[in-house]
Amino acid sequence: MEKFLIVGLGNIGPEYEGTRHNAGFRVVNALAADGGATWEDRRYGFVARMSVKGRQLILLKPSTFMNLSGNAVRYWMQQEKIELPHLLVCVDDLALPVATLRMKPGGSDAGHNGLKHIAQTLGTQAFNRLRVGIGNDFPRGSQIDFVLGRFSPDDEQAIDARMPDAVRAVKTFCLAGPQFAMNECNKKQAKSEDK
Repeated sequence: MEKFLIVGLGNIGPEYEGTRHNAGFRVVNALAADGGATWEDRRYGFVARMSVKGRQLILLKPSTFMNLSGNAVRYWMQQEKIELPHLLVCVDDLALPVATLRMKPGGSDAGHNGLKHIAQTLGTQAFNRLRVGIGNDFPRGSQIDFVLGRFSPDDEQAIDARMPDAVRAVKTFCLAGPQFAMNECNKKQAKSEDK
């Protein structure tokens, strides 16, 4: 059975729950709920398992804090013998409008500490990511407060409404590969933006 590691980035703890920076956690939580998977507190993070049409998905929420996410990713990749093409990192993105989804097969970390640490730890930036737009409506110099802040009620609603699409994008990634998931994800986006 083919195995995939689906990582949601965020910070553990009640004070970070629901913050913009935890958008990656939100995706894997939605995925686990969709697959009826339960979370277990394991080494370096919370882990849940589910299967989709014969593929095994290992979901991971690192408990290392954002800027050490790479330690959890490397450990679980080794533990489960996951190949790099079967890794997908779900992450918040300031450069995208709120609730926009983008699948990418690699790219720079764009100043994101979680992605930066994963790239350093794995020695490559060529890993798949699903980016969740959180917008960038903040005054100069207050980026940290913004990403660690919570969504407005409208944005919260928009993000929630987008989660079924994020779940579908992850499943498509596992079943058909990143290119197909990317087209699907980005095409769906364009359609909803036309409305």
